Amino acid sequence: MILVDTSVWIDFFAGRDLSHVATLEQLILDNEDLALCGIILTEILQGISHDTTYRHVRRDLSPLIMLPMPSTVFVRAADIYRKLRKQGITIRKSNDCIIAATALEHHCQLLHNDKDFLPIAKQFPLKAVKI
Repeated sequence: MILVDTSVWIDFFAGRDLSHVATLEQLILDNEDLALCGIILTEILQGISHDTTYRHVRRDLSPLIMLPMPSTVFVRAADIYRKLRKQGITIRKSNDCIIAATALEHHCQLLHNDKDFLPIAKQFPLKAVKI
C-alpha cells in the first residue's frame, strides 16, 4: 500500500508533467493500493476554489483507502518532530510529521515531493517510493 502525499496530488490534478506525477499515474495504471489520510484529504480539498473541481476531486479520491489515524499516530508525529528538533532539524509543517507517522503506523510506502520527508526518512524507517 502506498500513501500518496498532498504534494503529489496537487501536481497530478494540475496536470503537471513531473516525475512524481508519472510515478503516480503508473501506480494507478498498475492498480496499486493507494491510500490517503484525513490530513492529506483536507490539504487537497482546502486548496480548490471552484465547486465543480472540488466535486470532481472528491469523486476521484473516494475509491482510495482511507487510513485511520489513532492517537498513536499523533504521539509518533510529536516524537518525530522532537527527535529531529533535538538534532537541529526543524520540519516546516507539523502535518508532514503526522503524514509520516501515518505511513509508519500502517507500514506504507510514501510517495511525495516534499523535502521535509527526507530528514524524517534518515532517522525513522519511513520508506519512500522511488521516483
